[in-house]
Amino acid sequence: MKGRKPSMENVVPMREEMPKPVPAAHDLMSDAAKDVWDRLAPELIKFDRLKPHFEDIFAAYCESVADVIELSSNIALEGRTYSVQTRNGMQQKKTANWQARQDALANMRQLGALFGMTPVDEARLSSGSQGDLFNDLLEKLRGGD
Repeated sequence: MKGRKPSMENVVPMREEMPKPVPAAHDLMSDAAKDVWDRLAPELIKFDRLKPHFEDIFAAYCESVADVIELSSNIALEGRTYSVQTRNGMQQKKTANWQARQDALANMRQLGALFGMTPVDEARLSSGSQGDLFNDLLEKLRGGD
């Protein structure tokens, strides 16, 4: 190797990466959803998953999470079933809160997958693209690795 050996005087220490700004939650969101936004948005910004054109769908995700939390609280207070007398006798029925929570959970899972909110979805997003099948085959035929 040619040239002068480096000395500590001419080595510039690496600067810490500047944190990216976190966008504010949308004004029309519920307070509970804004709390979810404030908790999760900084993490998504770190992974470059919350770009300006994704904010609306992320706001919908935050509302779903807030709904799940609220409905879970309602279920804890009121229970998940109630009894009703029918022509077939006494039956247990699921409450409206239980069904609404199931719907909110389904929304949360569907929208969360877009942002890598589960370990499986995160691995899927971080693995990169699937590649190009034909380019990979051509490389193999040409003797590439």
